[in-house]
Amino acid sequence: MIMGKTRMEAFSDGVLAIIITVMVLELKVPHGDRLADLLPLLPVLLSYVLSFVYLGIYWNNHHHMLHTSGQVTGSVLWANLHLLFWLSLVPFTTGWMGENHFSALPTAAYGFVLLMAAFAYLILQQRIIAAQGHGSILKRAIGSDWKGKLSPLLYVTAIGLAFVLPWLSVALYAAVALIWLVPDRRIERILTQA
Repeated sequence: MIMGKTRMEAFSDGVLAIIITVMVLELKVPHGDRLADLLPLLPVLLSYVLSFVYLGIYWNNHHHMLHTSGQVTGSVLWANLHLLFWLSLVPFTTGWMGENHFSALPTAAYGFVLLMAAFAYLILQQRIIAAQGHGSILKRAIGSDWKGKLSPLLYVTAIGLAFVLPWLSVALYAAVALIWLVPDRRIERILTQA
């Protein structure tokens, strides 16, 4: 069955807003009023900032991707839920990684969730392309999608590095976020040409 995209878009926006809210509620207020009292919380704050940026990137790209589509199919709905499932685990792994000062297993688990979210996003992208059929606007817009192909490779590398050099692993997660933070105008360009 095919339906309009607005319900899926509104649901996804709501879920992402809740995910961000859960994440910020996990931040604990320091005991003390000095700047030095924030130092023990620095890993937690850095984890939060990184995850907030990631969720913002997913929200932004999800919005642009859905902008190419007038309607969604059942498989698109399920692919979207699959993506939201992995994104809903971001607060858990963010807290675990931050509370344990970027130790190996929590840092690897964080990367695993990012990897699975990346795969889920690619699946959603492919389901939208399939629903659009021949001449898909989204397919033309994403082109070779070097960012979408490079990100999982960097996540896998970072997951392995987490057991040797966790801080380098976190640096790779931040590098992937920076790659995606640079504005991507592919979809906007295609939509203005149409």
